[in-house]
Amino acid sequence: MSSQKPAARFHERRYPGESDAYRKARDELLQAELDLIDQVEGVAAMRRRLPAGGLLKEDYVFEEGPADLRETQQVNEVRLSELFAPGKDTLVVINTMYAPEDDVPCPSCNSLADGYNATAPHLSDQVNFVLVARAPIRKLRFWAASRGWTDIRLLSSFNNTFNADYHAEFAIDRQVPSITVFRKDDEGRIRHFYSVEAHLVPAQGRDPRHLDLYWPLWQLLDLTPEGRGSDWYPRYSYSSGSSCCS
Repeated sequence: MSSQKPAARFHERRYPGESDAYRKARDELLQAELDLIDQVEGVAAMRRRLPAGGLLKEDYVFEEGPADLRETQQVNEVRLSELFAPGKDTLVVINTMYAPEDDVPCPSCNSLADGYNATAPHLSDQVNFVLVARAPIRKLRFWAASRGWTDIRLLSSFNNTFNADYHAEFAIDRQVPSITVFRKDDEGRIRHFYSVEAHLVPAQGRDPRHLDLYWPLWQLLDLTPEGRGSDWYPRYSYSSGSSCCS
């Protein structure tokens, strides 16, 4: 059996004014893009075939408030097992860098949460979806209200070890953004299904980019001639504000 790749899958469409050199380079890039799509789909299939993960270490207790972010006093406790709505056996958890002593979250995590808030109603139609931060719940909700995060379920892990157990925190002052997925099995037991892990591999001086595939901002910047740049990060606003924390 031949090990050669199939010929590039060309099309006949052309853009106004493009040169032959542009088209040749673009066709080579197109083949690479199609290969990347195939690889992404293959990796997703590998992920779905993972063996059963570890059982939940404990039924973590989080704090949250009412859906109305204007309510600042009421605080409720909710267990991880209670985050599974009837008929939805998958839970996606976004970990945001927001340390208890910090006044504001990491600007990059803030950018992620801005986008996930808009995505939440769509994703929640299929799975359970929450955002977790170590900041106390009132601090988290106050910030969320200022950003308009009205569509994403917000939880504080201030009083539990969830962040550390699932490698989103190595010390209170050394957090990382992360995504973790849990699955309820046929017997109703909750198992860890998947967590991003690229940030656990020594980066050797480069950004681990472990959330890039799940962050449209960088994907769109990578389409531009300038690219994402080497020293630009999201800010809270673009009239003032600092760049991302390290």
